[in-house]
Amino acid sequence: GADFVCAMEDVLEVYERPYDENNPVICFDESPRQLIGEKREPYIDDQGVRHIDYEYTRNGTVDLFMICEPLGGKREVLVRDRHTRLEWAEAVRYIAEDMYPDAENLTLIQDNLSAHKKSALYEIMEAERARTILNRIEFVFTPKHGSWLNIAEIELSVLTRQGIKPRVGNKEELEQQITEWYEERNRNESKVDWQFRTKDARLKLKRLYPSIKA
Repeated sequence: GADFVCAMEDVLEVYERPYDENNPVICFDESPRQLIGEKREPYIDDQGVRHIDYEYTRNGTVDLFMICEPLGGKREVLVRDRHTRLEWAEAVRYIAEDMYPDAENLTLIQDNLSAHKKSALYEIMEAERARTILNRIEFVFTPKHGSWLNIAEIELSVLTRQGIKPRVGNKEELEQQITEWYEERNRNESKVDWQFRTKDARLKLKRLYPSIKA
């Protein structure tokens, strides 16, 4: 419908912008991660075969906050104990003040979740500071059921496949694995060349657009 395609084209227009270090385009996404520990330590037998017990322990969950700049080849991942509006607000603060303190403006693409409340910044800092941050950020939301438009979701998928072992039992070990992964990708300046444009959407996803009757 119209709501979906309008939000989709909002995102696609942002992806068509040229790289601008003074106004970087940043993608943000969250994903829960279960901490899984071993009941018995794996071992390698005298034939060189590694044995892993199928039983495991559940050690709770954490949330991964993926922050990536597709054209800048830069990303960071914050590991948090929970995902609420206050954690989101702190992540936005971190992006604006710690990662990109010198950028004039920021464009932030993210899902339109209930926890993504701009007002939450006023709950963690003074009003003047919160307003200064918000005045620098253009928020662009992916449509409902359109999270595939968020490049940060792609980065989370790459992280899961490449950077995290199947079983990680505690938060500290998980943070170490994740940090090693994104620091390596940043050293290689791994960028994302998004090829799906608005004109492609209007052709390939024509069925999603409203029918206009004469």
